[in-house]
Amino acid sequence: MLPTELTHLKDTQNEPDHRNIPIDRVGVRSLRYPMRIRDKAHLEQHTIASVSLTVDLPEQFKGTHMSRFVEALNDCGAELHIDRVHDLLRMLTERLQAQCAHVDFAFPFFIEKTAPVSGKKGLLDYNVNFNATLQRGAFDFVTTVIVPVATLCPCSKSISERGAHNQRGEVTFAVRSSQPVWVEDLIQLVEQSASCELFSVLKRPDEKAVTERAYDNPVFVEDLVRNVATRANLEDAILWYRVEAENFESIHNHNAYALVEHTKPTDANSSAV
Repeated sequence: MLPTELTHLKDTQNEPDHRNIPIDRVGVRSLRYPMRIRDKAHLEQHTIASVSLTVDLPEQFKGTHMSRFVEALNDCGAELHIDRVHDLLRMLTERLQAQCAHVDFAFPFFIEKTAPVSGKKGLLDYNVNFNATLQRGAFDFVTTVIVPVATLCPCSKSISERGAHNQRGEVTFAVRSSQPVWVEDLIQLVEQSASCELFSVLKRPDEKAVTERAYDNPVFVEDLVRNVATRANLEDAILWYRVEAENFESIHNHNAYALVEHTKPTDANSSAV
């Protein structure tokens, strides 16, 4: 089609809607996009994020313009850096005439870990989420790390003559902060709160070491969230946190779960990336 012909195409999205129901979020989800993340060991880490981009839609509009979401993301460059998230939100509100815009990034983050005895190195992957919102000029940013850990049951240890049951668990730790926080530091905070951290490469002496470490540090799921909360309370940069722990029980056909959420007293009205 010629450009002059395109101007005569019907724009159905801009037609009025008479149901008087505003939509809180509308946009695109499950869009994969390359991304660069700060990395303490290597300055930056390249990853692939699953992206969601949404805005609010006033009641008078029939629909939004889906292509504009992808155009805004592409205009941030062939590889999105976290520093451009605020710019992306601003573009979405301007191009889609919205009061509120949300962007969510879910991606794998890799850390090289060293086995405790043999010194063997291996990469371990963690799931990380960045959730950002721009609403009437107010910026909000939440960093979430999902950390696999090992836990050993204190009750089982206290009543059993031969060992204690243990299992893998998963901690979801979300924070708002007054300044940038390292993903690695949040992960380490969680791992230090469990019976033992996980490794990708373990030789027999390493397996002995981590098994005994877990045995010496039994934690209920309640202990796990309280341990994380205690450490988070000591971090001045963390303004708000929510910590959830789920143990994939080895002797039950159900999981154990606990949650703690806390907002620290502060005069700050916003958080930083």
